[in-house]
Parts: sequence; C-alpha cells; structure tokens
Amino acid sequence: MFLPRPYNHSNHNMDTNGADTEICNTHLPEKPELSPTLISDTELLSEFSHHAQNKARINNGSFGCCPKSVLSAQQKWQLEFLKQPDDYYFNRLKDGIFKSRLAIKELVNADHIDEISIVDNATTAIAIVLQSVAWEFLQGKFNKGDAAVTLQYAYGAVKKSLEAYIMRADGKVRLAMIDHVTSIPSVLIPVKELIKVCREDGVDKVFVDGAHGIGCVDVDVKEMGADFYTRTLNKWFFCPPAAAILYCRKSSEVNDLHHPVVSHEYGNGLPIESAWIGTRDYSAQLVIPQALEFVNRFEGGIEGIKKRNHKAVVEMGKMLAKAWGTHLGSPPEMCSSMIMVGLPASLGISSDSIALKLSTHLRNNFCVDVRIYYREPGDGMVNPVTGYARISHHVYNKPDDYYKFRDAVNQLVNDEFTCALLS
Repeated sequence: MFLPRPYNHSNHNMDTNGADTEICNTHLPEKPELSPTLISDTELLSEFSHHAQNKARINNGSFGCCPKSVLSAQQKWQLEFLKQPDDYYFNRLKDGIFKSRLAIKELVNADHIDEISIVDNATTAIAIVLQSVAWEFLQGKFNKGDAAVTLQYAYGAVKKSLEAYIMRADGKVRLAMIDHVTSIPSVLIPVKELIKVCREDGVDKVFVDGAHGIGCVDVDVKEMGADFYTRTLNKWFFCPPAAAILYCRKSSEVNDLHHPVVSHEYGNGLPIESAWIGTRDYSAQLVIPQALEFVNRFEGGIEGIKKRNHKAVVEMGKMLAKAWGTHLGSPPEMCSSMIMVGLPASLGISSDSIALKLSTHLRNNFCVDVRIYYREPGDGMVNPVTGYARISHHVYNKPDDYYKFRDAVNQLVNDEFTCALLS
C-alpha cells in the first residue's frame, strides 16, 4: 500500500481590492445558488462533446476538463479584449477579477477577499511564497542552517522550486510544504493534523499545495489553519488552464509577497499585482463565476460532485483490481477522486521510463488515457506488483471508460505482452 513517506487610473476610484468602489458597493455578485433545474444527461453529453470521441479519458487528474458553457464565456472575454482593449482594461478587467476572487473566497471559507489572489497555476503560487522566503534568508531574518521541508511524494515541480529558491539545511524549519492530495501516488494527506504538528514544533509558516483541492476534496482554509494554500482550477473545477488561486492568511506579521512578474501594479498588494502582469489573456481567470454556475447545475453542487466522484472511482478501482487479480494502492478512505490500482505483474513494469512508455502504448493503441506509476518492489517480494495505474473520475466519465481500460490490459496479458518490448 502507498503511505506517504503604483499604478493609479485617474478616471477610476479604486479600492484596495482593485475594483471600482461604486461597482463593488452596489453590484457585488451574490453567492450562486444551486440551479433549480439539474443538468440532464443530454446536456452533460453536449457540454463535453468536444472531447475526443471513443477515447477513455480517465486521467482528469493531470489536465482537467472544461465544459462548453465555460469555454463559451471565455471566448466572449477574449473577443471583448480584441474588440476594444481600452474599455476591457480600464472598465472591465479589474471588476471581473474581483468577482472571481469573491467567488473563490466563499468556496474556501476565507475571512477576507484580500487573502485571495488569482494566478496562472500552482507552480506560480509556490514561486511567490518561496521567493519571499528566499529573500528573508538573504536579508538575515533566518539563521544559517534553517530549512524548508516537504513530503517525500511532493509534486516534482514543488521539489524543483525548493531546490531553486532554498538550499536544504538542518536547522529550524521555517517553511513546511504539505500536499493536500499527492499526485503520484494519489493519497489524501491529513493536512489539518500535520499543520497542528507543525505549529507545536514551532514551524514558522505552512504552505499546503492543494493542486487537487477544490472540487476534489473538502477545502476550508480557516479550519485548516495553513498560512498559504494554492489550488489549480482546471483540474476539478471546470476552468480553462491558467487559472489558480493563492490564499494567504492574514496575520499580525506582514508577508512581503510579490508576483514574480513585476509590472505597473507592483507594490499595490499581491492580489492586485497578480491581476495585471502585462498584456496577456486573462480570460481563464475571468470565467470562475461561470464555472461555479456550471458546478451548481449538479445535485448537491460541489459537495455532491465530490461524493459521487469518490464513490465511482472506488467502485471502478475495485472492479479493475478484481479483474487483474491485484489490489488497490491505498485504502479508499485515503483517496479522493483518484485511486491507484495495481497492474498485473506479468507486464514487467521496471522503471519510471517504462511506465511512461506503457501509458503511451495504451493511448496510441487502445485509446486509453491513464497515468502509470512505477513502484520499486520491496526486498524479498515474490512476483511483486511494480506498476500502478492512477485512475480519475469526473462528471463526464462513464463505466465504459474503465471497462475499456480493463479489456486493454487483459488483452496485453493474454497476448503475453511485456514492457520489455517497449524498450
């Protein structure tokens, strides 16, 4: 089993949130309510009809998905910019970003909208925090030998970011980085309990990488108690790529956080800096309210989606494990909308590179998109399972997607295929 080893516009009266004061006082969007009419099966099929047909997309955890209604809203924002850029920039962009931040504030139960910034992705959010910590080291605020720590199974980009910004050391832990759900292998981490341990041990700051957060697991930043929380919105919250959040808890200590791309808004606070980093496409960040509207067309909204995804992925994972005579990679209670399933040992998955080649083979020859993971066998194990598939489940998935994967692996086994043929 897997267990985790100053720029001011003279024609606008802007408040500290970067939104027009009059607009914010009179036209703040209310928290969207659940739709009185639930989405039908036909409507659901239509929303994802742009997906490649006859393909088993069971790797939502890597790149996510975006329904047509949200894509349509995105295209409208793109055309608004191209039609009249000045009106878009001076009159609409900041208010649009503000509304997106307001929607996120409610979703994660933040105390204040100033705690919410919208950035391109979780990697950018991590860079913002680590950049600040690195400066504090350089300014002598920390002692030589102080350290930042993370879990063994942290996402590769997180480890690289730590390597780039902060040298490993053995002194006082100034920053702890904890995954909410590890990517590979997929395991739900008890972040609230670990944060409590960090506080008791005197860790200065705690950063939770929730790339698989909103839409996949429960996220209540106030209850969680982390200093920072990041979450991409394309994986499980139906936004286009290039939309993520960075929550920064307000405290008596002022965090000198800045976006790594310095533009006109430098010094006006991280949320405002992040809302304008130069001329680019901000449409993915502007359609968060439309993504929330889509979510609320489902029974139970985001909570209902999470529960149904978890139930379905566990059922499909057990079905696959039974068909292949293997086992799940972790207990169902440690899973979210993804689960690890052991692959037949006869496939001979012997390295990370071979696992990647098997993923490519399944995609090219069996029309199955799935992530394969290599796990080194323990000493003395006989005929061990060394390959695991990480399967995902989201609203567009059907049982046939997993049956297609089951049958593809069974055919490989029946044909006496081994991954040595892929070398």
